[in-house]
This record gives sequence, C-alpha cells and structure tokens, in this order.
Amino acid sequence: MPKPSATGVQLFGYEDSQPTRAALRFFRERRVDVHFVDLRRRAIAPGELRRFVERLGVDALLDREGKAYRAANLGYLRLDHDEKVGRLLADPRLLRLPLVRFGTQLTSGPAEAIWKEWLKATPDRSGAGPAML
Repeated sequence: MPKPSATGVQLFGYEDSQPTRAALRFFRERRVDVHFVDLRRRAIAPGELRRFVERLGVDALLDREGKAYRAANLGYLRLDHDEKVGRLLADPRLLRLPLVRFGTQLTSGPAEAIWKEWLKATPDRSGAGPAML
C-alpha cells in the first residue's frame, strides 16, 4: 500500500452531518491531523471531485438514500457520467459523505475498516512503530 505524503487526512463533509462527525471523531481519537473542509462554506474543487470520481466511480459518490437525491428525482432520470458529475458539482448534498483522502487513498461514506487499515500501515509521529488503533 502506498504511503501517504502527509500524516493527516483531508475530510470533506458537513459540520452537522452525523457520518462526518463520526469520521472526525474517529481520526481525532487516533491523534491523526485532520484538515476538514465544510462543504457549506467552501465548495469542493472540480479537480478534487474528479480525483474521487476517477478512483471510486461517480456512482459510489452519489448518496442514493439522501433527501437531495430523492428531491432531484435522480432515481427516475437516465444520466450519463458527465451529467452525474455536473450534478455533484452543482449540488454537494448529493455526495455520499464524508469524502476522505489519505495520501493517494480515497473513500466515500463511512469506512472505518478501511481507515483502520490505512493507520496500521502508517508509522506514528515518532517513527517508533505503527499508530495505535
């Protein structure tokens, strides 16, 4: 598994979102530096979203259970890849949150098992061994 370029994570979400708060708590309890981007205050950059789409696929980023998805009637529309990406850029409420980036590794939605694997493979700050889980 490739090593991250930094010892922290970048987390995209909403401050009042339960899955986002759970992810923040997960990393902070493990003393991982978290760079949090609240999508209500600052939109995700198109290049950053493209990185998630390329790695995970646009369908993995869509929150099909969310209110915004139902309100936009996306379950009834046939959209191609670019139209879906355009919708995600226009309305970040359609994203399955949190989006987490750890070096080159990416996840969409709650993924504690994957995050634990990331931290197992990363030495702690002192370089003495693996990070505590």
